[in-house]
Amino acid sequence: MEETAFRHLSLDVWGFINGGSGDEGVLRENRVALDRVRLTPRVLRGAEEPSLERHLLGRLARMPLAVAPMAYQRLIDEGGELAAARAARAAGVPFIASTLSSFSIEEIAAQGAATWFQLYWLRNRSLVDELVERAEACGCQALVLTVDVPRMGRRLRDVRAGFRLPETVRAANLPVDETRTASLRQYSTSAIMKHTAEALEPALSWADVERLRRRTRLPLVLKGIMDPADAVRAVGVGVDAVIVSNHGGRQFDAAPSSIRALADVLAAVPSSCEVFFDSGVRSGTDVLKAMALGARGALVGRPVLWGLAAAGERGVADVLSLLRHELEDALALAGCAAVDEACGLTVSWRPDVPPEHGGERR
Repeated sequence: MEETAFRHLSLDVWGFINGGSGDEGVLRENRVALDRVRLTPRVLRGAEEPSLERHLLGRLARMPLAVAPMAYQRLIDEGGELAAARAARAAGVPFIASTLSSFSIEEIAAQGAATWFQLYWLRNRSLVDELVERAEACGCQALVLTVDVPRMGRRLRDVRAGFRLPETVRAANLPVDETRTASLRQYSTSAIMKHTAEALEPALSWADVERLRRRTRLPLVLKGIMDPADAVRAVGVGVDAVIVSNHGGRQFDAAPSSIRALADVLAAVPSSCEVFFDSGVRSGTDVLKAMALGARGALVGRPVLWGLAAAGERGVADVLSLLRHELEDALALAGCAAVDEACGLTVSWRPDVPPEHGGERR
């Protein structure tokens, strides 16, 4: 899928979806660290078909996976988020719709997937309230507040390309006059980065999270948690779940890998707080590794975009189907009759995976 997507996309769009921040070391480290995780299989468990079903935020999903929030998917395929959401519905997994989706939250929710709405905290506070109201009104099942973007990480591929959105693609959830910057050609910078600086509130604080918790009855999830102390504080203000994520290597370019941070966060929070894993998932075995460490579920990002670029809705469906079959195989071979048994596996860390083993091919 990655190879096919590369052939189908322009180089600037390819760089936008596949690139990371800084020298992209965190992007590479996400894969290297996942490849270091080893699981000791159990045998003679007596299970023919492992069960993949799991409750995520109180709702049953067909596997412990959700499609990560990703912006501007019409850059990749005309069907964009609508096509990806339909594929998520068919796969029986939640679809997390971004604030910066290229279709409105109402259009995405109408595709029938279990929809969670990802919220960026905007400088325009009245618009934040309006987005929350819209998410509630159209039946979203959770609110996912991204907390690791006080400013956009310096993504050098976009800067060097002078990346900007075409006139046919915009953030459909925002007023037109608040999205124009993302389409304006900039000199030696990224129009997306400039738009983010204009639109997003850099001083998001715990007081804002507390305000949002009081404002909505939807399950509240914080995405971008890496420090156990932050996870503990999130529980203290009434957050229902956290997503351990370094934004797929696209934000702080000195962050640890997400899989390394996952274990520390899980050790710090009570079992009542669901913990999800994000950043670097490329196979069903990666999902199992996160489950073995104790994650409730995992998010998959770039592979969905590769599938969308390769074959639209069918391509995304193929990616999710492949992940399902890989997870079934991994569970069976590890001796687990269900995903709930994954946390009983013995986890070890292989120290000697060379850096070139992981990361992006180009």
